[in-house]
Amino acid sequence: MSLVEILLVSFAIFLLIPTLVIFIQIAFASLPEKHKENFLPNLISIAILIPAHNESSGIIATLNSVRPQLRTQDCLLVVADNCSDDTAEIASQHGAEVIVRCDPKNLGKGFALDFGLKYLAKNPPQVVVVIDADCIVEAKALNQLAASALENGRPVQALYLMYAKDINLKSKISEFAWCVKNLVRPLGNANLGLPCQLMGTGMAFPWSTIINADLANGNIVEDMKLGIDLAIAGTPPFFYMGSKVTSYFPLASEALSGQKTRWEHGHLAMIISEVPRLFITGVAKRDINLLAMAFDLVVPPLALLVMLLFGYSALTFIILLTANIGHLAFKLTMYALVILTVGIAIAWWGWGRSIISMRSLLYVPIYVILKFPHYFKFLFKRQKTWNKTERD
Repeated sequence: MSLVEILLVSFAIFLLIPTLVIFIQIAFASLPEKHKENFLPNLISIAILIPAHNESSGIIATLNSVRPQLRTQDCLLVVADNCSDDTAEIASQHGAEVIVRCDPKNLGKGFALDFGLKYLAKNPPQVVVVIDADCIVEAKALNQLAASALENGRPVQALYLMYAKDINLKSKISEFAWCVKNLVRPLGNANLGLPCQLMGTGMAFPWSTIINADLANGNIVEDMKLGIDLAIAGTPPFFYMGSKVTSYFPLASEALSGQKTRWEHGHLAMIISEVPRLFITGVAKRDINLLAMAFDLVVPPLALLVMLLFGYSALTFIILLTANIGHLAFKLTMYALVILTVGIAIAWWGWGRSIISMRSLLYVPIYVILKFPHYFKFLFKRQKTWNKTERD
């Protein structure tokens, strides 16, 4: 086998690995769920920590979903972070304890969380639950989530779903992709007894696991970074289906695009910086949890993976026709395409039929092509600073 053929096969394997990871996760997600209902002991206190930057338009609904679930010893803390609106006043009027942070040089959710934890350290709770200021918390979710974190002594990620307000094709594809990423894949890992990534909201932490975490940074995917750091420290997060948190994609196309850019560019940056660290540490410690998180993290955004598979299959086919080399690389890429297609079909049948029709799924290649400039920008104009998603 020539050097060119070795390189072609190597990249084909590079694409096959995340495809197999997704397929295995989807397959095991189809098994019966294993979560159990948990109950929080009466004497245990929890703190609900809500970082909020100019969230006056939506924070009332969030507070109204949280407040009925609190007990006498619990704390509801809002960090009004560099706000230029009346978030602090509104949160205070609706039953929250509010602290104000003014530090325009250090922007980002991580800094707000660090500020809130330092305040809570004066009278620390047993469990901290982080909720975003635009989310609705399902009834009874908080106590079950906190109880699960306390029982296992590890961070816990609730089911976090985002819904599309629009019924257009692009919005529904986004909602389905989110469902695969935040429900199906972590559920598959949970059924395998493996950890999951943190998702930014609906996260519960035993106090001892979170107080020393490195939060005061401007990472644009601070949740993903936090989950990896905690896993390396010996407390990998796990997924709990028994608690649910929901939100909506923004209607404004510019806001939605900015939100996705931050998430996806941040994810790709994490693949580059953290996958080697997870693999090396996992092998050195013989830690299956770290290796599982590495394999989970190596899966790029779904649209990008589809784009790479289609593009590489076309490239290897052209090379095969013109130079008569690359047979194995072409076969491996086609296998990957088939595996991914079957996996997505299973996910759609199990969880996506209520979101998007099969006919609409046929337009996914067009949606993927339209996202090419978005991913191309990562190479030359990568987003590196945190930005807030404007609310509707």
